[in-house]
Amino acid sequence: MNLPDYIESTRENISGKGMKKMSNIYESAANTLGIFNSPCLTKVELRVACKGISDRDALSKPDPCVILKMQSHGQWFEVDRTEVIRTCINPVFSKLFTVDFYFEEVQRLRFEVHDISSNHNGLKEADFLGGMECTLGQIVSQRKLSKSLLKHGNTAGKSSITVIAEELSGNDDYVELSFSARKLDDKDFFSKSDPFLEIFRMNDDATQQLVHRTEVVMNNLNPAWKTFKVSVNSLCSGDQDRRLKCIVWDWDSNGKHDFIGEFSSTFKEMRGAMEGRQVQWECINPKYKAKKKNYKNSGIVILNQCKIHKMHSFLDYIMGGCQIQFTVAIDFTASNGDPRNSCSLHYIHPYQPNEYLKALVAVGEICQDYDSDKMFPAFGFGARIPPEYKVSHDFAINFNEDNPECAGIQGVVEAYQSCLPKLQLYGPTNIAPIIQKVAKSASEETNTKEASASPAALAKSVLAEVPNQVVDYYNGKGIKPKCVSEYESSRTLAP
Repeated sequence: MNLPDYIESTRENISGKGMKKMSNIYESAANTLGIFNSPCLTKVELRVACKGISDRDALSKPDPCVILKMQSHGQWFEVDRTEVIRTCINPVFSKLFTVDFYFEEVQRLRFEVHDISSNHNGLKEADFLGGMECTLGQIVSQRKLSKSLLKHGNTAGKSSITVIAEELSGNDDYVELSFSARKLDDKDFFSKSDPFLEIFRMNDDATQQLVHRTEVVMNNLNPAWKTFKVSVNSLCSGDQDRRLKCIVWDWDSNGKHDFIGEFSSTFKEMRGAMEGRQVQWECINPKYKAKKKNYKNSGIVILNQCKIHKMHSFLDYIMGGCQIQFTVAIDFTASNGDPRNSCSLHYIHPYQPNEYLKALVAVGEICQDYDSDKMFPAFGFGARIPPEYKVSHDFAINFNEDNPECAGIQGVVEAYQSCLPKLQLYGPTNIAPIIQKVAKSASEETNTKEASASPAALAKSVLAEVPNQVVDYYNGKGIKPKCVSEYESSRTLAP
């Protein structure tokens, strides 16, 4: 079949069964999305502690660090790692691992314990002390999972690791705290104390959970610890009246730290250190208080700053009037296959939508709800286009370069169906010109996600990123969403 006959026969199929084809396309996309529903996603915090770990050198204690790895396609990839705790055989790490939990997936985890001394930083030089493999489901179902550490398939002595899981609540806000102290007790004979502060959250079952451990300030009875951030969920489980236990220690190189004193507080009380105010507590050593008649305290701990950072959700921005512009770029390179061949992704079937149409509708039907005018620019690349049939990597599929927008997803589908028979698929694959065009017209947003996968997988992988990208962008810029009343009052109402 020559090109004119091919074009004519395709036009007849499109015009004669246009309405039926559109119905089939939407029905097919709906069925596809129905089969692959988006999973129920929950964020989980993992806390790690170890017991009885030992160094290869029996005369010294290790400087342990735990590395979390996840398995993907048979390979282990590092996700995150804890801080290094110096000279400790029973470390309780303050660094949390935050992971996404999918009920319908088996998520394999590996926890590796390494001895990272102060003389080196890389894992190649560090001592591997043992590891533990499990699934995230096992941790979540038991909430607290303890297992022996294995080294080369054998138990690593009596060493063990405990992982505690906690589901993140809907409150993703975090708080920035800045502590200092003055006139702390001196616990050292030849120098001053080396203080550090630990904050524990008291749980409903009367247990306590380490929330944060500050750095050590050497040889200083009036330390000013570095400002740190912690989520409100981790600090108090969203309960501002939950009791917090704070302990000040004098660090010792042998790992046997000396107790200086403690005090209790709540997040509600700590909020008093907002807007330039301070909150102070007496640091009390109960033994000294019971034995010494004139005992007052073992120092004063000061909260110099409490700053709450609101973490806005995707819906906050959408309800505040944020619009998402949906731009289509279609690959018309010859690698897709001849549209007359049923194996081609661009195959023109009189009754069934091809893979491009399925993907287009699957993604577009969702995105169009967040675009008020529902006018979508649609471009193609990698084809020879009429009238001169020169290769173009940036052309409007409606062949209107001055106005490449199509009315709704249906308009994009119709423009695609109309232009496809007029094109000669060619190459190479070069999407850069279209990306640059979109980036230039909407420099505040760039989306370059692609897939060679099913329409549902495409929709899932692309759309799943959108809420986080919106939130991360605006939070990174310190931009707050409008409240609904502000948005409604700012809209221009038609007469």
